[in-house]
Amino acid sequence: MSSCNRRDVFRGLVGGLSVGFLPRLQAQNASGQFKPLRPVKLISPLQAGGATDAIIRPIAQKLSELWGQSVIVENKPGGGTIVGTQFVAQAAPDGHTIGVVISALTINPSLRTDLPYDTFKDITPVTQIGTVTSALVAHPSLQANTLQEVIDFAKAKPGALSWASLGIGTAGHITGELLRKRAGLDIIHVPFAGSTGAYRELLPGRVQMGFVVLESALPHVKAGKLKIIALCDRRKNKLFPQIPLLDDTIKGLSYDGIFGLIAPGNMPPEILKSLHSDILKVLSDPEIKHQLDRQSMDILASSPSEFANSIRLDVNHWKNAVRESNANVS
Repeated sequence: MSSCNRRDVFRGLVGGLSVGFLPRLQAQNASGQFKPLRPVKLISPLQAGGATDAIIRPIAQKLSELWGQSVIVENKPGGGTIVGTQFVAQAAPDGHTIGVVISALTINPSLRTDLPYDTFKDITPVTQIGTVTSALVAHPSLQANTLQEVIDFAKAKPGALSWASLGIGTAGHITGELLRKRAGLDIIHVPFAGSTGAYRELLPGRVQMGFVVLESALPHVKAGKLKIIALCDRRKNKLFPQIPLLDDTIKGLSYDGIFGLIAPGNMPPEILKSLHSDILKVLSDPEIKHQLDRQSMDILASSPSEFANSIRLDVNHWKNAVRESNANVS
């Protein structure tokens, strides 16, 4: 082969490689900042129209404005958030797919032996936006106004009380099972794929009580259609310090609800750093801070490493809870 032909072949190979790697290279500009080349998918693992959407859609809008690219919220409910998380885990780690996670992310490793992804290897923690306050609410017709009265009612009428969660494997599911076990109750779990379905049954009283996000429940509480039994926080809520906590009646029931963003595993550090920086810019926006305050969220805006550590600690916490409650996904 002549030297001229060898040069032509070499150019062809380099040209082919350049085309193949062009999307990743162009995802960063000269300063190393992540710049989406196409619309970004923000995957929510719960149904549309619920409390998660109320939090994440304003964030998506601000990211769209920052990047000059559409950030499209796609709802992929199912499997106790597994469907949505799996979609993120299987996406390319180029910054164009990110996902919302809640406490179910750290509960599922204890509940399921067949997860289609590895919680510690197949996702990249980006930031824990904050903690979400959940509440145990009840229909006004339920003859109980405190957790102790709920326990007394359930003991007096075994099998008569049903309770809703936002899905199998969610924090509300496990907490309800812990309540059942520790108080010795015969109560019926009715799971839903998000808050929309849960409220459809809670508001007419077909399901008497349930674990829901506090902010989504407040309009119904103010309208007299629901009442708050207790909050799920580990500490008194700064906006509603007068409302009792689950732990006030049974120690160890309370939890802090994770709300964060993840990306696919093996994300290049430079893209992760830039993505995290841009998200923090959005979280510091006065409009977004106001929106998160309205959702009763304790804002953390943690680093990727801090969020990764929180995930590991929470996995251990829920492992103990699942072991004690004998909760399962059947």
